[in-house]
Amino acid sequence: MNQIDLKGRQAIVTGGARGIGLAIAGRLLGSGAAVRLWDIDAGQLAEAARTLAPLGAVRTDVVELTDDAAVAAATARAQAADGRIDILVNNAGITGGNAPTWELDPGVWRRVVEVNLVAPYLTCRHVVPAMIAAGYGRIVNIASVAGKEGNPNASHYSASKAGLIALTKSLGKELATRGVLVNAVTPAVARTDMFAQMTQQHIDYMLGKIPMGRFLEVQEIAAMVAWLSSEDCSFSTGAVFDITGGRATY
Repeated sequence: MNQIDLKGRQAIVTGGARGIGLAIAGRLLGSGAAVRLWDIDAGQLAEAARTLAPLGAVRTDVVELTDDAAVAAATARAQAADGRIDILVNNAGITGGNAPTWELDPGVWRRVVEVNLVAPYLTCRHVVPAMIAAGYGRIVNIASVAGKEGNPNASHYSASKAGLIALTKSLGKELATRGVLVNAVTPAVARTDMFAQMTQQHIDYMLGKIPMGRFLEVQEIAAMVAWLSSEDCSFSTGAVFDITGGRATY
């Protein structure tokens, strides 16, 4: 593993109890950061904390990320306990299943947009002022190649990730002179718990689109996020970093 220096940095990873978020948390810890996990699943958070504890300082907080008051309270707790927030990784997300747009339930459609787009807005809304005050911050939003291309039978997921890309670009421009850099990562699919929300037909479709002929490994995206979270990333903001095994064409 190439060493990235995050010593002394305080990081928050949303959806950090499993899958990509857990891998990201592990990589940040391995690079010297202290990590706070925000997730809705208390039991899985406890298990994640036990798994990550040998790597460094891990704290957990049960947070409903779509609730503005809950995010505000969690941010206040993090600042009080840790003194500052240097890194925010907006990783939490759901797929909401697969179906043609006209067959998707409106409640499911809204929930996907709430978790995948509104929640990152809320975390940024409360964390960014602390970063501005410190004159330093790194925000990494986990979007998706679906936000670039629009996957069939996943209009809710694709739309939410396209929105997250646009949020990244807008916020990056707003903060460009404040020492706070905001970037997005657009991965192809990795084999995680989210597969349980997808049909086999959709999984096969996504694999067939990847020229490398395999799914993304969670450690690969964690490595990219670690660099984007570091001081070495110093002149990229509002940018979208592809990690799709050759799928993306722009």
